[in-house]
Amino acid sequence: MTTDAILGEHHLTLHRFPLEQKNRSLQAWDSADEYLLDYTFEHHATPSHALVFNDAFGALAAAFIAQYPTIRVTSVSDSFVSHQACQYNLAQNTLNIDQVSFQNSLTSLPQDVDLILMKVPKNAGFMQHQLAQISQLAADIPVVIAGKVKEIHSSTLKSVTHFLSEPTTSLAVKKSRLIFATSTGKPVKDKFPTSWALEKTEFTIHNHANVFSRDSLDIGARFFSNYLPQGKKPIKVIDLGCGNGVIGLLTLAKMPNAKLTFVDESAMAVASAEYNVLHNLPEQSSNCTFIQNDCLSDFTPGSVDLVLCNPPFHQAQAITDHIAWQMFVQAKQTLKQGGELRIIGNRHLEYQEKLNRLFGNCKIIGNNKKFTVLSATKRG
Repeated sequence: MTTDAILGEHHLTLHRFPLEQKNRSLQAWDSADEYLLDYTFEHHATPSHALVFNDAFGALAAAFIAQYPTIRVTSVSDSFVSHQACQYNLAQNTLNIDQVSFQNSLTSLPQDVDLILMKVPKNAGFMQHQLAQISQLAADIPVVIAGKVKEIHSSTLKSVTHFLSEPTTSLAVKKSRLIFATSTGKPVKDKFPTSWALEKTEFTIHNHANVFSRDSLDIGARFFSNYLPQGKKPIKVIDLGCGNGVIGLLTLAKMPNAKLTFVDESAMAVASAEYNVLHNLPEQSSNCTFIQNDCLSDFTPGSVDLVLCNPPFHQAQAITDHIAWQMFVQAKQTLKQGGELRIIGNRHLEYQEKLNRLFGNCKIIGNNKKFTVLSATKRG
């Protein structure tokens, strides 16, 4: 695992999560975290309750608890892994976890905060949702937003202006920049969730702000939909990394007796998937379970017949295949003997080699110029 010190005077040891990931070069914070903390500690009086958005691995919460022993921190994230990482890093540094409250991005914000910190998320629509949440709070709360220079555009500043006060920006330091604003006490309506008609079906798909391809069916899912199972057997199926649940929803339509479990590390994804099943196939919703989780951690071994998956190849801003590998390994553990993992991936990612190595078999069941659909069977 990656082990480093951040903010030398505190000597915090922070780990990127999950701990079993293969890429040891990734660290649990970046220069934008450092810039944000350095500025806040120097320019703001001791806050009593800090609201922190998108703290990827707990670096911000841990540093604040170390700096201010009596502070309360509310950590808001859409990510299950981020909250798990923060809790782990607080414990590893013997910091008081009771000072931190964790909530997802669909929960109303606390009203008594006196400082708001935000890391710029990858998804611009998600940032707009979070700014809309902040606009519901009282006026004159300082807001400091940090990100890499390449992540902060004129559209970013326009969004801040729309929901908060007119922003100013810092100079760039180590390719990172800060945005300064304040809450106005004037609520601005959030445009999410959005919805659209799913082509060639009677379904309407609803999407919260941080869901991948929230405005239309993405091309990977469109291709994968041609290779989904069908039949009347009451098998147990997992839609792993379910997003808005389109793949699981289409599988339910083809397999009316199947028991579907939708799993994603995003709270907004799981909520979107549940909403989509309830509003499109309500008669089958009793056969469905919706779980926010770190892949298939803690799932019962040998308990399902089929895992469907369109694995991501990034975590936060970092491009990495360790999440896909974790999905494959845990899928094999969770499958029954004779169970199948069926995935779609970009052809250049060479998932066939990985699955062959892990399962001892892998076959191509569909491909085009961009994507490959692969099937691997768990054998005795």
